[in-house]
Order: sequence, then C-alpha cells, then structure tokens
Amino acid sequence: MFDWISDANLAALIGLVGGVMLGLSARLGRFCTLGAIEDALYAGSSLRMRMWGIAIGVAMIGTHLLIGLGILPEAEAIYLRLGWSPLASILGGLMFGYGMALSGNCGFGALARLGGGDLRAFVIVVVMGLSAYVAISGPLAYLRVLAFPETPADPAALPSLSIKLESLTGLPAPAIGIGAGIILILAMFTTKGMRHSPLPAFWATIAGLAVVIGWGGTAWVFGNGFAPIPVESHTFSAPLGDTMIYLMTSSGSSLNFGVGSVAGVLIGAFIGSLFKGHFRWEACEDPRELKRQIGGAAIMGLGAVIAFGCSIGQGLSAFAILYYGAPVTFLAIVAGAALGLRQLISGFAVAE
Repeated sequence: MFDWISDANLAALIGLVGGVMLGLSARLGRFCTLGAIEDALYAGSSLRMRMWGIAIGVAMIGTHLLIGLGILPEAEAIYLRLGWSPLASILGGLMFGYGMALSGNCGFGALARLGGGDLRAFVIVVVMGLSAYVAISGPLAYLRVLAFPETPADPAALPSLSIKLESLTGLPAPAIGIGAGIILILAMFTTKGMRHSPLPAFWATIAGLAVVIGWGGTAWVFGNGFAPIPVESHTFSAPLGDTMIYLMTSSGSSLNFGVGSVAGVLIGAFIGSLFKGHFRWEACEDPRELKRQIGGAAIMGLGAVIAFGCSIGQGLSAFAILYYGAPVTFLAIVAGAALGLRQLISGFAVAE
C-alpha cells in the first residue's frame, strides 16, 4: 500500500475512475435505466435494454474472472454477506421503479443529468440521498429492520446463483458465471439493430467494466490495506447521502468508494455533455413537475435501501456476482417503472 494515500482515499479513487466511465456511458452512449424501459414499452425499440444486457454480461464475465483468479473473495462481497429476503427485493424494487418513473430519473441518471447542467436533477439527487439515510439510520431505520431483519449469510451457502449451481453440477462457480455472461452477451446481438450499433455496444461494455473495476479495486484494497474497506462496486442510493455528509463534515470524516463514484459520474457526465455540445443550465418551470420529482425521489431512496441497491447496484453490481436478489429486484424495478409510466401517460385509464 502506498504510504502517501490512505486505504479510504484509494477506494474513493477507484470509485472515481469507474464513476467517470459510467458518466461517459450515460452522456455519450445514452446508457439509462428509465430510458431503456421507456424505449421498450413505448418506442418499440429494445436497443437500450439490450445495452443493459451487454453491460450485465461484461460485468458477470469480468467479476467471475476476478473470483477465479483469487482476486475477489466471494464471502467478502457486500451483497453476499447477508441472507436474501425475497420480499425486500420485490417490494423495494417496485418502490424504486415506481419512484424512478415519477421523478423521471434514477439516482445514477439524475447524477448524469446534473453533470450536464440539469438543476432539476439536483433536487432528485438531494432528496434521494436524504430519503435513503432516513431508512438507513434515521426515523424509519427501526421499522425497516423490524420488517426486513438483516441476517448474516450462511458461509457454506452464499446467496449466489453461480455458487448454488456449482453445488448442484460440480462445475466451478467462476466458469458458470463466465459462461452465463457470454451467453447473455450473444443473446443481445440476435437483432440486426444491435449488431449494426457498435457505439451503444461499446458504451455498454464500458459500463460493465466500471463495475468490474469496482469489485476488483476494492477487493485489492481489502486484501492489501490495513483499514476495513468494504468489498463493493457501484450503486447510487446510500452513496448520495454519504456524499452530502462528506461535503458537510469532511474535516471529521473520510472519503469512501461511494463518494468517489458519485463524483466520478458527475465529472464523466460533465465531460461527455461538453463533448456532445449538450451542456446547458435547465431548471424546473412547473411546480407540479417539481412536486412529482420530489415525491418520486423520496420513494426511490426508501425502495433502494429496502431492496439493498438501486438499478445500478442491483441491476449491474449485484448481477455481476449473480446475487439471488439481483434478477428479482431488476424485474421488480422494471415492473414498478412500467406502472409509474402508465400512471403518468394514461392515469390508469381502462383501455377501450
């Protein structure tokens, strides 16, 4: 470990690098959760949803390669340290997706828009960060723990699909994860539109690699440093609150991976918006829109904490290690977003 940088600062630097990659993917590659769902449901285009599939596949391959090389200890990965609660994944995912539709962005998407000068996204970021901390350590923390008690995972049966399949088939978990990632990526290229779209595929790959860098980097610091650094990758719920707390108390607190990740997305999105010529200051002109965004952001923050991650945290980082809850939460997020979008578009009107 370098003597001129602390373990916490090194973890933040790793988060910064991956965050920049994600921010560039959002602004230059239009990598966006809600945008992908909207395109699939209302524009008849699966391109951006297939980008998500490529990103997940790349993240799965890279992360399981790290596991196979002994760089990433599975038992220390943050998502595999606690037992899985199906109800929390479903309820939290539905809340997150619904709130995402109301606010018009997820936490990651709001950061990417803020980096491009959208001040409406600033409100979403602040409210979501506050809401997450209300559920983590604020007034709703006791109720959350009572409803969804956290129990340590069984070391002999970690909540990972690749580990479960290893016990059933005898195949090594890393080989299962790598194989599943390859199959998923190939499946995303079954349409002509995806095969003829190298740039979206490139930026999806960059997003997936950002997650791999997060897992590998924090695992390296964990194994070679002296401070108890969590083994984690990108997520954008609690880190929003962490960033606000750090900005207010930096003289008495330290950086962490999440704060670096948040800063990285802002920087990457800012660079990407300048490159595309899209940077411009925007503000909310309709009080009703602002009310909807605040309410949606508050629901998102609560949902992300209940589900143990947001669309990036569960949809990419947890998916990369094939955590049980990742596909369930991701599908719940899609369902919640579909419900919210339908409410906004048709007001739940009965189809004639």
